[in-house]
Amino acid sequence: MKRLAPLALAAALATALTPSSVFAWGATGHRIIGEAAMRSLPADAPAFLRTPQAALDVGEFSREPDRAKGAGRTFDADLDPGHFLDLNDDGTVLGGPALAALPPTRVEFETALRAVNQNSWKSGYLPYSILENYQRLAKDLAYWRVLTAAEANPAWSAHKAFFSNDRRRREAQVLQDIGELSHFVGDGSQPLHVTVHFNGWGDFPNPNGYTNAKIHGPFESDLVQANVTEAGVMAKMLAPKDCHCAVQQRVLDYLSSTGRLVVPLYELEKAGGLAPGDPRGPAFATQQIAVGASELRDLIVEAWKASAGETVGYKPIAVADVLAGKVDPYQSLYGID
Repeated sequence: MKRLAPLALAAALATALTPSSVFAWGATGHRIIGEAAMRSLPADAPAFLRTPQAALDVGEFSREPDRAKGAGRTFDADLDPGHFLDLNDDGTVLGGPALAALPPTRVEFETALRAVNQNSWKSGYLPYSILENYQRLAKDLAYWRVLTAAEANPAWSAHKAFFSNDRRRREAQVLQDIGELSHFVGDGSQPLHVTVHFNGWGDFPNPNGYTNAKIHGPFESDLVQANVTEAGVMAKMLAPKDCHCAVQQRVLDYLSSTGRLVVPLYELEKAGGLAPGDPRGPAFATQQIAVGASELRDLIVEAWKASAGETVGYKPIAVADVLAGKVDPYQSLYGID
């Protein structure tokens, strides 16, 4: 089964699909992922991230990439593919690059796909959505580090009002950053977002007789809303994990793990596990939402650590130099054009 071209997709969505079949995990799942991750941050994360309100805010911001859908044909055609990655059963992206060896940038990814007559609008580009939002979060946390240090330094008190106001703006921006990251990390924990078999097995060899029913929406939205709770997800969250690897490798490993659950999900459906009243479907969904929340928590922690080694402003200054009191960041932050 191939994804519809953008114009055909828009028409199909308008006439055939319910809202619950469009959004990954639906509002309930995405909200839970954002809130659960925030509520499980370690004590050494910034205090403004560990408030009850921050968790609620991130839960709502986690839904925003789906809520923005329908803004217009240009917007949708460009951004909708950022929510998925169509992997063949052999682990390649539509016969092009293997997931395990994706290039570091979307430009190089696009070049590799064109070599096999594909493109990232057809295949999706979920890994890059996660990486881009992670990098944005690390940068904004670097600004927060600098602004917090500058605000507290009496030697730079002449510009304290600017530092204080910009620090508050940066805190609001960071919560939005985490919400965006949460959404795509959440998409990456849903097996039907990393496979060509994204809504029924489709027009592929099917010796095991897996369903061709439209299972995507009913699984990630209807089943979740009726059965999955934040308390249940929190109970299933994984222990914090530092992979001691580059963040791109971490993201690819994460998506690979999700991809290995595509066949088990179809086996579960075949065995009746997604039917109303069967506990196996809710257990599977709870597990994967917990995986998404755990990964989001760990990526926030990774971004916080990485932010200490960043540069900020123009002309760029090192975070470490500001924290050490060596460089007044005002000119670089306010802007010297």
